[in-house]
Amino acid sequence: MTTLWERSRQVAAQTVLDTAVRLFAEQGYEQTTIAQIAREAGISQRSLFRYFGTKEDLVCGDQEALGELLKRTVEQQPAEMSAWDALRAGFEVILTANHPPERALELSRLIFDTPSLRSRYIEKRLRWQAELVPVVRARLGDGPGRPAPDTQAKAIVATVFACIDTATELWAGHDGRFDLADLYDQCLAAVRDHG
Repeated sequence: MTTLWERSRQVAAQTVLDTAVRLFAEQGYEQTTIAQIAREAGISQRSLFRYFGTKEDLVCGDQEALGELLKRTVEQQPAEMSAWDALRAGFEVILTANHPPERALELSRLIFDTPSLRSRYIEKRLRWQAELVPVVRARLGDGPGRPAPDTQAKAIVATVFACIDTATELWAGHDGRFDLADLYDQCLAAVRDHG
């Protein structure tokens, strides 16, 4: 059961996030200051940093927690499920973990349209990839004819991330008119069907 304090904290964090996204949309990410966000949200800068560790966290969320959720979800998939499908299941969970689709669309646009955010996004995604390689390697198992231990796992993880990023960029670029999961499936099919 959620306590009153936790609910109050969630409402305050949502207010800060709503304010930040509105300001980013109105004047751009780089031009918006933490002081402006805090002032318009009716809290101190110090309080804002209790909810969000950095300005980037307002857009990208808690990437460490999302990365852990992705890894845990992939690990929890049935053993008979392919690495490809286990990774897809993981992404389905994290795509809806923090935000409704409309907010995810707004935030995706900000990330893809702001070089500094895109850079941090890529940096964090590379960390996620490194953490997923052992999980995928374990799912693939060992056997005759297998490439070097990490080759196949790294290739699968990198391909899935490239496809999810491409699908997300297309989704944001088309104002969410297409289903993100369908776009991902199309991207993956394009890669896997032409190998």
